[in-house]
Amino acid sequence: MTLDQLRPVADRALRPFVSASKQAGLTPDSISVIAFLLAGGAGWAFYLGDSAPMWYLVGAVLVFLNGWLDLLDGALARELGTDSKAGDLLDHVLDRYADIVLIAGLAAGLEAFALGLAAVTGVLMTSYLGTQAQAVGLDRVYGGLVGRADRLALIGLVGGIAPFVGSVGGYSVIVLLLGFLAVIGHFTALQRFYYSWRALA
Repeated sequence: MTLDQLRPVADRALRPFVSASKQAGLTPDSISVIAFLLAGGAGWAFYLGDSAPMWYLVGAVLVFLNGWLDLLDGALARELGTDSKAGDLLDHVLDRYADIVLIAGLAAGLEAFALGLAAVTGVLMTSYLGTQAQAVGLDRVYGGLVGRADRLALIGLVGGIAPFVGSVGGYSVIVLLLGFLAVIGHFTALQRFYYSWRALA
């Protein structure tokens, strides 16, 4: 949607962190692993959030840190000249598992398993269509209504307000978030499919 278009701005903001990572001896792969661990922590915090809402705030902070490190690993790889297909593969695999644990934590905490399934399949199909376009000879597709950066920002934002705004219109803000991810995830996947189909036709 919009945040993916701000990567040049993010790259400039990342420069001090890239330098610090180089000095600390971190590698892009190690940053990818740390980002995934933060996502796992966020998923667990979200799971606890229904019984102790301040855990949603903890999860939100971890989500934003995950998103920042997800940008940092690529920027560091480009700076070091070590960007590779293996690193790209690791990054994408860990990103997908991160998506799964985040949504599973949100859904399991509310026992909203059917809604969680709809949300996680929408998210995974969005990402799948983005890379499947590349597999059939097109450029990797990042377009559509909601990309990963938008999704993480939204999860972090809703997690951050959940302890203070429990519901809207009688529905939990977490339920509304899951419903949004379910509908918009599948819609974005279909957008990417349509784009790719037209490009190949």
